Amino acid sequence: MTATDHDPAVPPTSRTIRTFHPRRGRMSGRQTDALDRLWPRYGLDVSDEPVDLADLFGRRAPVVLEIGSGMGDSTAVMAAADPDRDYLAVEVHTPGIANLLDLADRAGLGNVRVARGDALELVSGLPEGVLDAVHVFFPDPWPKARHHKRRIIQPAHVALLRSRLAPGGTLHCATDWAEYAEAMRETLNADPELVDTYGGFAPRPAHRPVTKFERRALTAGRPVADLIYRRR
Repeated sequence: MTATDHDPAVPPTSRTIRTFHPRRGRMSGRQTDALDRLWPRYGLDVSDEPVDLADLFGRRAPVVLEIGSGMGDSTAVMAAADPDRDYLAVEVHTPGIANLLDLADRAGLGNVRVARGDALELVSGLPEGVLDAVHVFFPDPWPKARHHKRRIIQPAHVALLRSRLAPGGTLHCATDWAEYAEAMRETLNADPELVDTYGGFAPRPAHRPVTKFERRALTAGRPVADLIYRRR
């Protein structure tokens, strides 16, 4: 399925609007080496070809999709603590992709794979009910009202993400942007197939590591909100 094909869960117009900033950054020698060595084995370029998760990981296990994994620190920590599940991280920032590959290699994590490209395009190519969890941690808040259509947590995108969750699977979002947190909650509550597991903002879960980004947000006085929903 291509970015312009019509997935029943996603209106066609929503598939043509990017929810992320294309980002460039300088690569360290370590990151360049990791990308060169590890990408052929652990990397995946998002395309219109469907993804076979069992083939990608070399086993059948519950899969956690990490949307926007940044530099990969959280993904690596969670995957190390959760070896019975596989972690597929999707990112567009090449230094972050390379850093996660390096972290996973150094820790011997066979349950991590990294995809480069548009997460919604990747999800559109997955079968329904194939994911155990979807994590959307600190997505771009697109604070200007005219850019709200670019936010990843909006009804059409949530419907798509939820459709790929297995029954009982979880959609976990986190943000340090108060207005976006309220908008997320309203959007998630409106989906009839999602259940708010805490009846509001969730207590900070121990399994989500504190990153440098989160520490900076807290230092700046921006509290972090977690929202954890379960598919019926």
